[in-house]
Amino acid sequence: MESFRGFRIDQEKGAIHARLETLRLEDLAPGSVVIRSHYSSANYKDALAATGKGKILRRFPLVGGIDVSGVVESSEDPRFHPGDKVLVTGYGLGSDHDGGYADYVRVPADWVVPVPEGLSLYDAMALGTAGFTAALAIQRMEDNGQKPDQGPILVTGATGGVGNLAIDMLAGLGYTVVALTGKREAAEDLKTLGASQILFRQTLEMGQHPLEKGQWGGAIDTVGGGILGWLTRTVLPWGSIASIGLAGGSELHTTVMPFILRGVSLLGISSVDCPMLLRQHIWQRLAADLRPRHLNQIVTGTVSLEELLPVFEAMLAGTHRGRTVVSIRGDEV
Repeated sequence: MESFRGFRIDQEKGAIHARLETLRLEDLAPGSVVIRSHYSSANYKDALAATGKGKILRRFPLVGGIDVSGVVESSEDPRFHPGDKVLVTGYGLGSDHDGGYADYVRVPADWVVPVPEGLSLYDAMALGTAGFTAALAIQRMEDNGQKPDQGPILVTGATGGVGNLAIDMLAGLGYTVVALTGKREAAEDLKTLGASQILFRQTLEMGQHPLEKGQWGGAIDTVGGGILGWLTRTVLPWGSIASIGLAGGSELHTTVMPFILRGVSLLGISSVDCPMLLRQHIWQRLAADLRPRHLNQIVTGTVSLEELLPVFEAMLAGTHRGRTVVSIRGDEV
């Protein structure tokens, strides 16, 4: 390859700028595997990085994109061969290592996951970090003893990518799922994904007692802040709360009482540095029992690299729903 496209983010005079640039392989961060990119995805973290609304990037300039799927172009590592279908999510991709928004990506071999049989390159990015994170949350809750007969699972931020996918996966496993959202117009779509009940954030009565009436067998929380504090007070005994996001705030106000009187567990979900054996297991499950039944509905759009910025603006404005796949090469193999 001589030159190729990359959506690169730079800092100039204190301001963040993101644009398509012409790159060469030597412009990319080092790595032993070169991937010919086919798809990536648009994530909230990508939006924060590309707009400068969040301190995501650790160096400049940097190719954005925390996800990628494609085909191995070359490998110095014997585990991978040209033509292998692979994906990368997490680690430092798109935050301190050049990411997936380019025709070619170069990464350490230890970051690379073979695409499981049953998933296409497109499917892998329709799921992406959001799907992986939702599945990791479910895995950790199950490892902690969570079962469907403990009561309904509340999913907050239900219209986002993680929320949509978590609802679909949980319902497919036999859990009763309750969705919490601020978007009334999304109620029917959430029910189609598997939510048996919809709660609206605007009418939520959270109370102020250290322990409120127990309502939820467990929860997957993508919001944080006051919502997470309320969940600690309302999850039933021995339930698990998987904490993923902080769009509603990074502070947590609660007491020890839910933990020592009800045995509630608060599980932190970090998809970035998930150990490789667990990472591979999660992707295998995403191709099997955790494969969403409504993935085509959850994907609300497919865009090119040139169309990324409006998607990011919608994400930050809170008007974006579901998952957006980024088609880099666009031809499935």
